[in-house]
Amino acid sequence: MDSGGRRIVSTAEIDAWVAEAEAGYDVDMLRQRGRPTRGMTASRVVAIRFDEQELANLDTYAQTHGLSRSDAVRRAVSEMITRAR
Repeated sequence: MDSGGRRIVSTAEIDAWVAEAEAGYDVDMLRQRGRPTRGMTASRVVAIRFDEQELANLDTYAQTHGLSRSDAVRRAVSEMITRAR
């Protein structure tokens, strides 16, 4: 580690990365990396601010129903829109 807490990369590591890149990458494998998609189109990230009590309530709801925070918010929005129609 350097004085900033960053890991120092060795010449051997760089040489291995160069050899890997020069050998080529499996594009299909690379496309499978990252978060899974939610559908056929790309999703957008939306930031929402909650106070401590709202966040606690959301976490309780999500945990009780076996959902992630995001899934709980998506469910709430979907139900709100459905009821408004």
